[in-house]
Amino acid sequence: MAASPSPSSAATTNIMLAIFEKKTNSVDLYRPLRNYIAFHYSEREAQNLEDDLETLKQFRSDIERHSDPSLPARRDLFQSYYKSLCLVETRFPISSDPSHVNTLTFTWFDAFKLKNKSSQRNIHLEKASVLFNLGAVYSQIGLSYDRNTVDGRRQASHAFIAAAGSFAYLRENASLKASVGGSVTVDLSVECAAMLEKLMLAQAQECVFENSIAKGSTPGVCSKISRQVGLYYEEALAALNVAPLTQHFDKTWLAHVHLKAALFHAEACYRYGLELHEKEEIAEEIARLRIAINVLNEAKKNSRGAPAQILDAISKLEANINRNLERAVKENDRVYLMRIPSLSSLPPLPAFSMVKPMVMNEVLDASKEKMFASLVPDSSTKALSRYTEMVDEVIRTQAEKLQQASELTRVRLKEMGLPDSILALEGNFSLPTNLKEDVEAVQISGGPAGLNAELQQLRDLRRVNQELLVQIEELLQKEAREDSQFRSQFGTRWTRPQSSTLTKTLQDRLNRFAGNLKQAAESDARIERSIREHSALMSILDARPIESALPTLARPIMSFDQNEDAVVGSLKQSLRQLENLGAQRAGLEDMLKEMKRKDDILPKLMTFTGSHEDLFKKEISKYDHICEEIAQNIEAQEQLLLQIQAQNDDFSVIFNLEDYKVSCEKSYKQIESAIAKFQEIKENINEGLKFYVTLQDAITNVKQQSDDFVMTRNIQCREMIDDVQRQVAGLSFQDNKNTGAFNSNYPSVGNQNQRSNAQPTEPRPQTPYYQSAEQPQVPAYVHPPPPYGHAHQPPPPYHVPSTSSAPYPPSQVHQQPPANHDYGQPAYPGWRGPYYNNAQAQQPGSVPRPPYTVSSPYPPPHQSGYYRQQ
Repeated sequence: MAASPSPSSAATTNIMLAIFEKKTNSVDLYRPLRNYIAFHYSEREAQNLEDDLETLKQFRSDIERHSDPSLPARRDLFQSYYKSLCLVETRFPISSDPSHVNTLTFTWFDAFKLKNKSSQRNIHLEKASVLFNLGAVYSQIGLSYDRNTVDGRRQASHAFIAAAGSFAYLRENASLKASVGGSVTVDLSVECAAMLEKLMLAQAQECVFENSIAKGSTPGVCSKISRQVGLYYEEALAALNVAPLTQHFDKTWLAHVHLKAALFHAEACYRYGLELHEKEEIAEEIARLRIAINVLNEAKKNSRGAPAQILDAISKLEANINRNLERAVKENDRVYLMRIPSLSSLPPLPAFSMVKPMVMNEVLDASKEKMFASLVPDSSTKALSRYTEMVDEVIRTQAEKLQQASELTRVRLKEMGLPDSILALEGNFSLPTNLKEDVEAVQISGGPAGLNAELQQLRDLRRVNQELLVQIEELLQKEAREDSQFRSQFGTRWTRPQSSTLTKTLQDRLNRFAGNLKQAAESDARIERSIREHSALMSILDARPIESALPTLARPIMSFDQNEDAVVGSLKQSLRQLENLGAQRAGLEDMLKEMKRKDDILPKLMTFTGSHEDLFKKEISKYDHICEEIAQNIEAQEQLLLQIQAQNDDFSVIFNLEDYKVSCEKSYKQIESAIAKFQEIKENINEGLKFYVTLQDAITNVKQQSDDFVMTRNIQCREMIDDVQRQVAGLSFQDNKNTGAFNSNYPSVGNQNQRSNAQPTEPRPQTPYYQSAEQPQVPAYVHPPPPYGHAHQPPPPYHVPSTSSAPYPPSQVHQQPPANHDYGQPAYPGWRGPYYNNAQAQQPGSVPRPPYTVSSPYPPPHQSGYYRQQ
């Protein structure tokens, strides 16, 4: 084992594993093979193949001596030698048989326990060992790249993918053959090859995860990739914990793989939690983060001997998870108030594999090699291909029969309503999956009982809006009364415009808001009436569990022959037999595939002197007994289905199954209707909540304008009182021209700051209250600049109908009136159903912007316990 830590842009460490090569003893291939050629063919043929024999000898010598230490050179050497061994296998039978090459013995040592070795007189051990070393070299190449760069991580991932492909090829093509030829070391077993394959895939996927973090992929994507890393490590860990690997590897291997599996599982939960927080799904976020903490705590119990880099990464990740968990819990306790789901009820995290083992068939294909080409005729290769096609045809035909039999069983049982009727009799019946999910969603959102609480929210929000309108109206009326009093007191000297003239626009808007509230109150009443009218229908949704509201399949009240138990018992027994037949079919299909995997007639084909067809007929007969078992299984299933049909007919009559099915369908329709009505009312309430919050924002904006207007008028009032009093007392400090200018150039509300900012020695012209006779008359009151600046003015929550004018008159200052919006549209912008008539749909862009201008004691609807944004 070799490890190389390097910095990582992700929250994990970049330490990974590589495999050392297997060691071997020296073997002389040249002399035994040359003697075999000279003996079975001719001396001249042996002389013609001298170059091939020397090349093969040099390959073996380079493997033994490590003549070129560079990793790419070692990789190419193992690939070339393996293809040469494939050619040797088809031409030189190597065994202890006197007529074969019987003087060659291959010896290889275990890569993980050097004291263990295996020796065989066949080429299968040699081929398996070379494949193992090819995978080991690929793993070392992957570890050699600089994974601090994007290109380095990509190249490392490709190398680990190739290593996984080498070990997969070893598992599928060489491990079993090597074990058949004699005893082999554990590192060449099928189990070890599979474990190393998963380990290499895990490290390849880990490189992809690091690149995803580096390029800023979304938390959801990173979560899926990280979860797949953890799954690959978990599969490798599972193999390490069972025979024959359980006592074969050092404990540091187990600690490394265990911690990596836990680390990436927790990382996936952490990334998934970030995505959930963005969606405001706080309850599931809390549950996922708790799972991550549990996984890390469990893994740290077995961290003895683990690298410090991994432990440090776990500590950092744990700190991040705890921080997010604390934040989510606080937000849920204060705002969302969601019910935290149990950890066992959560579905598995989604995972996405970005890697798979490299297909090594082309890399290791020896069909184009010219070595020893003169020794074997092409007819042998074509004969072997013909036999393979025959085996594939047998397996394909039988697999189709098995699949058809399984599909037939599924359809027939569904037609008979089995095993649902048996489950219903035992009290284990459940709703159809889609309907049950809808009911659970309703109950999680509070159910019909929670609608009254949300309806109270509507009333409270309507009351808040009404109180705001009353405050604005009282404010404007008070200012108008004061203006009227002074006008009566000073007579013609009180020259400023009347309040009613200046507040006409505000009054119009307040009247529209009042109309909106009136219409909204009517809509609320329709919702309340709908809840009352349909409470009986929706009450079924409050049943917990929902199955308690369904009809039950009970035993008959009266029975003449008392054979109900016998009928039910025989039907259950038949269903168990049918299930056993299905399991048997799955086993037969696996047997076919396993037999094909082990079926290698090449040695026989190379030595068989008779007709190839006779050999094929004899070899293909190995599959006859499995085909017979498949036919018997299908026939037994047909008979059993007929028996089940008869038993189910008796069961239906005794338990009045038809009436039960009708009752169930009626209940299903009632539940569907209740869900539809609940969703309709829920959607209408949500639209109402959104409307009131939006309207409150608009009224608050008008209240701010009214406050500014009254403040400006009060300032003007005090200044005019002073001027009028000075005129009456004869204490004027300005000439008649200036006095006239005061009367004709008194500042408007929109320019209220110009007077206070003007210098006494250099008076500036001011916007007059009234236009001269030559100018067209415009409304005297214009909108004052908002105190927070025009650039940040919030958009009004309603649209202006296309046929109406803008809600504000043209302004004399640079402030632009809100475009394409109005506050006079119907009560609920999104009201649908029979409770809202002729409402104009809300246009895109009119969604209220949180947070709202005036704080309210009621949370926004998307943060309540009964409303979630769609």
